[in-house]
Amino acid sequence: MIIEETVTEEKSPEIEEVEDREEKEEKKEEKKGFFASLKEKLFRTREGLFQKIKNIFTGRTTIDEELYEELEEILIQSDIGFDMTMKITTELEKEVGKRGITNPEDIYEVLKEVMSKFLITEGNKLDIVDGELNVVLVVGVNGVGKTTTIGKLAKKYKAEGKKVIVGAADTFRAAAIEQLEEWGQRADVEIVKKEQGSDPGAVVFDAIQVAQDKKADILIIDTAGRLHNKSNLMKELEKINNIILKKLGHSRYESILVIDGTTGQNGLTQAKIFNEATKLTGFIVTKLDGTAKGGIVFSISEEIKKPIKYIGVGEKIEDLREFNAKDYIDAIFD
Repeated sequence: MIIEETVTEEKSPEIEEVEDREEKEEKKEEKKGFFASLKEKLFRTREGLFQKIKNIFTGRTTIDEELYEELEEILIQSDIGFDMTMKITTELEKEVGKRGITNPEDIYEVLKEVMSKFLITEGNKLDIVDGELNVVLVVGVNGVGKTTTIGKLAKKYKAEGKKVIVGAADTFRAAAIEQLEEWGQRADVEIVKKEQGSDPGAVVFDAIQVAQDKKADILIIDTAGRLHNKSNLMKELEKINNIILKKLGHSRYESILVIDGTTGQNGLTQAKIFNEATKLTGFIVTKLDGTAKGGIVFSISEEIKKPIKYIGVGEKIEDLREFNAKDYIDAIFD
C-alpha cells in the first residue's frame, strides 16, 4: 500500500502579508466599483435635487432667512414633504449656529450630516436565520414593481444556495401569477399557486405547508395590490398574518412594503395605510434610478420609523441592492 503525502509549502510571513494586502485591495476595488455604479444609477436624483441644493449655497456671502426658505422650497419639491423638510431645516439651523459657520458654502456638508441622521441605519438587512423557515410577506399596490422585486429576491437567495419557494397569493390578478411563474423558471424556484380568484389565505396556508415539508430556507409570499378599499385590504392582510402566525408558531417574519420611488408623497400615504393593515418590518423602494427627486427615502424612514431593506436602481437582478444609508447619502451628495 502506497500512501501519498501532500507536502504543503510553507509561506514566509512576507508572502502572507503581501497576499493579505492584495486580497484587501481587491475587496476595496470591488466595493469602489459597486459604489461608483450606485452613484451612476442615482444620477437623476443627484443632478436634479442635490445639484439644485448645492447651487443655493454657492456664490452667497451671508447666511440669512432667504437661504433657508429656498432650501425648504427645494426639499418640499423633492417629495421629502413639509413636515420632514421642517425637521431638516430646523436641525440644520441649529447645527450651523452651534458650529459657528459663517460661510454659506460650508453648510452643504452639514446638510449631508443632518439628512443622514433621518435615515434608519439598523435592521437594514432581511432577518434570515439559518436552519429554519424564513417567511417574507411582500405587500404593495399594483404597479410598484412588487412581483418583479419578489422574482429578483428569489433569484438572489437561490444564487446564495438557499432553498427558496414563492407563494402566489395575489389571486386577484392572473397576470401576477403568470409573472411569478416566469420568474420561478428564471430563478429555478418552486411556485405554490391556485387558480385566479382563489382565497389568498388558502394559498398562504399551502405555501407554508409545502415550504415546511420541503425544508425550505425562505418562503416569499406575494399579495394582492388593491388599495381601493382600505377595510377589505386590512381584513385580507389580517387573515394572512393570522395564518402565518398559526403555521409558524411565532411572529418572527418579515412584512415588507414595496414602494415606487417616483410616486413621492403618495408612497408615504400608502406606507401609512399598509402599516396600519400589517405590522411592517421594512421597505423596498423601487425605480430610484428613474426619479430626480428621491426624497421619499427620507420621509418613510422618519415618518414610519421602519428601515429600508433594499432599493431598486434598474432592471437587472444586481440592481436590487441592500440599502446602506452611508452609501446612499454619499451617492446623492456630490
